[in-house]
Amino acid sequence: MTRTTRGTGLILAGAGLAAVCVASILIGSHPLTLDQAVAAFTDFRGTDTDRVVRYIRLPRTVAGLLAGIALALAGAVMQGLTRNPLAGPGLLGINAGASLAIVVGMGTLGVTAQSGFVWFAFLGAAVAAAFVYVLGSMGFGGATPVKLALAGAAFTALCGSITTAITLLDRTTFDNFRFWVVGSLTRADLESVWAIVPFIAVGAMLTFVVARPLNAIAIGDDLARTLGTRMVAVRAIGASSVVLLAGSAVAIAGPIAFIGLVIPHIARAFCGSDYRWILLWCAVLGPTLLLLADIGGRVLARPQEIQVGIVTAFAGAPFFLYLVRNRKVATL
Repeated sequence: MTRTTRGTGLILAGAGLAAVCVASILIGSHPLTLDQAVAAFTDFRGTDTDRVVRYIRLPRTVAGLLAGIALALAGAVMQGLTRNPLAGPGLLGINAGASLAIVVGMGTLGVTAQSGFVWFAFLGAAVAAAFVYVLGSMGFGGATPVKLALAGAAFTALCGSITTAITLLDRTTFDNFRFWVVGSLTRADLESVWAIVPFIAVGAMLTFVVARPLNAIAIGDDLARTLGTRMVAVRAIGASSVVLLAGSAVAIAGPIAFIGLVIPHIARAFCGSDYRWILLWCAVLGPTLLLLADIGGRVLARPQEIQVGIVTAFAGAPFFLYLVRNRKVATL
C-alpha cells in the first residue's frame, strides 16, 4: 500500500468524520435543518432551537470527538506495547480503575464536574495499568496476551464490585453515577470539555513520539533492542499516554467499551501495520464510530435515547468474539 493511497484514504475518512459531526448536531429527538444549525451560531436569538444547538448538541459532539480520539489512540498504543490484539482500555481494566477512582471522588469529596473527574480518572487509570501489567507478568512467560487479558478481567470485576458497593451505600453518589457509568455524552458541557483538551493533546502527542518504536516492538523485544529501541523509555512514554488518554475519555463520557479495541484493527485493515499511519487513522475512525453510535442511540429509541456506551457494547461484542476465534490475530 503506497503512501499516496494511505493519504488519500485518510483524507476521505476525515471528510466522513466532518459529515458525521454535522449529522450529530442535526439529528436528535427533534431533527434540525442545516440552516437552523448555522443560524444558531451566526444569528443567535435565544430560541429553543438555538439553545439546543449551542448548549446541548455542540458540546455533545465535541465530547464524542475528543473521547473517540482518546480511546482509539489509547487502544492502539496498548496493543502495540503489549503485542496483544485484545488489549484496550476497557478489557485491561483501565476504564474500570478510572471509574472507581471517580466514584470515590464523588462519594468522598462530592465531585460532580468533569473537570474534577479528570484527576481521579488519571490516578485510577495509572493504578489499574500498573496492577494489571504486574499481575499479568507473574509466572512463566511474562506478560503474555492471555495472562494480561485474564488479569484485566479480574481487576475489572474487582473494581466493579467495589464501585457497586460504594454507590449502593450513598444515594447521592448513585444518582450522579447511574447517568454516567453506562457511557454517555448527554451531560457534556463545553467548559468542562475544554478543560480536558490539554490532557488529550499531550497524550496524543506522546503516542506519536512512540509510533516508530512501536513498529520495532512489533517484531519482538530482542530485535527491537538490537535496532536501538530503548524499551524502558518507550514503555514509560506509552503508558503515560494511555493514562492521559483513557483517563480523559472516562472523565468526559464514562467507561465506554470496545472503541479502543475495535478501531486499531479497522485502521490496520485500511493502512497496514505501520503505527505512524495506524495512529492517524485511529484519530479519525475513533470519533467517527463513537459519534455514529451516539446518533444511532438517538434514532433507535426516539423520542427517548439509548446511551452511547450501550450501543458500542452491542456493536463491539461480536467483533471481540471474532478476534478471540480468529487465530490470525493471536499476535500483532
